[in-house]
Amino acid sequence: MQIWLAPVVFGVVVLALWQIGTTALGVPSFLLPSPTSIAEQFGANASGIRAAATATGTNALIGLVAGAVLGFAGAVFAVRWNVVDSLLSPLAAAAAAVPIVALAPLLNSMYGTSTDVPRRITVAVVVFFPIFVSVAEGLRQVPAVHLELMHVYAVGEWRATRTVRIPAALPFLFTGLRVAAPGAVIAAIVAEYFGGLQNGLGSRITSAAANTAYPRAWAYVLGAMAVGLLFFLVVLALERLASRRRSR
Repeated sequence: MQIWLAPVVFGVVVLALWQIGTTALGVPSFLLPSPTSIAEQFGANASGIRAAATATGTNALIGLVAGAVLGFAGAVFAVRWNVVDSLLSPLAAAAAAVPIVALAPLLNSMYGTSTDVPRRITVAVVVFFPIFVSVAEGLRQVPAVHLELMHVYAVGEWRATRTVRIPAALPFLFTGLRVAAPGAVIAAIVAEYFGGLQNGLGSRITSAAANTAYPRAWAYVLGAMAVGLLFFLVVLALERLASRRRSR
C-alpha cells in the first residue's frame, strides 16, 4: 500500500495544480488543456481511443517480440563466437543511432503505406539494441567456476549455454525489456506520424492537433500513456514470475 500511496498522492496534487492553474490563469487550450477537458474528451472518444490503442499496441507488441527474439539470439551467437560479436556489436550500435524520423519514412517507401509492416520493423530495430546489449552482458557474467564445472563434466558449449549462461542472463534480459517495452510503444506511435494506415494513436493525435482539437489530442496522448504503462507492467509481472520459478 505504501508503495502506491506516494505516487498516487503526487499525481493527485499535480492534477489539482494543473486544473487550478489553467482555470485561474485562463490558459488557452492550444497551450495546455485542463485535465477536466481532457477527461471529457477521453470519455467522449473512448471507443476511438480503444481502437487506436489496439492498433498501435499490436504493432508495438509484434515489433517488441521480433526485436527481443533477434536481440536475444544475436547476443547468444555473439558470446559464442567472437567474429559474430565483432560484426553484430557495431551494427547494433549503428541501428540504435538511426533516428525514427529517418527510418520510418524510408521503410514506408520500401514496403508501402497500406500495411503495418514498416511500423513493426521500426519497433523491432529500436528494441534490438537494448535487448542485445543487456543479454550479451548477462551471458558474460557467469562465474568462471560454473563454466569450469561444465568443462570438467565434458558438457558441450551449447548445452552449457542453455543450462548455465541463459538462466544467469534472465535478469539482464528483463532489465533490457523494461527499457525496450515502453520504447516499443513510443517507436510505434512516432512511426505513425509519417503516413500509412490512419488507425493508430499517432495518426489520431496529429489529426486532432491539425484540427485544433487539442483536448482530444491530449486524450489520445493519455491513451498512449496507458498502453506504454501496460507494456511495462506486463514485463514486471513476467519478471516476478520468472524470479519465483528460479527461486523454486
